[in-house]
Amino acid sequence: MASHSTNYVSTFIEVSEDCPVDHAEEPPAGEKPTIAALHHRLIAEEPYTRTSDDVIFETHALRTGLDPHDTTAREAFFSKGQPCLRSSPLGKRYGWGIAHDAEGRVALVPRGSEEYALLAADPAITHTKAMRSRRA
Repeated sequence: MASHSTNYVSTFIEVSEDCPVDHAEEPPAGEKPTIAALHHRLIAEEPYTRTSDDVIFETHALRTGLDPHDTTAREAFFSKGQPCLRSSPLGKRYGWGIAHDAEGRVALVPRGSEEYALLAADPAITHTKAMRSRRA
């Protein structure tokens, strides 16, 4: 079974061009957490611990009642392509850049911070942007 990874290495996903905020905001945490809230919690609580694939599958597992450690369910999930973190509401709506280290592990970087400016200007890493919410 082919696996479709969403992982990037040594890459910085900058906020989308049409992101409505100029400083990062924490997504609201309601009774049933949104994808944005789950992505934020999973990455923020343990920066540079999980890969993009880990975050995306754990979010799916938490929302559907699967065991996040079920390798068979994870393989089935990634047997077809999944949206990567470029499509996460964190970069599209809430102003968070997502840094991927050399091993593909992710951390949140708030727009408007010194760290964001340094990563956005770093020529040694790959740069991409979060997907736009609306067509240009």
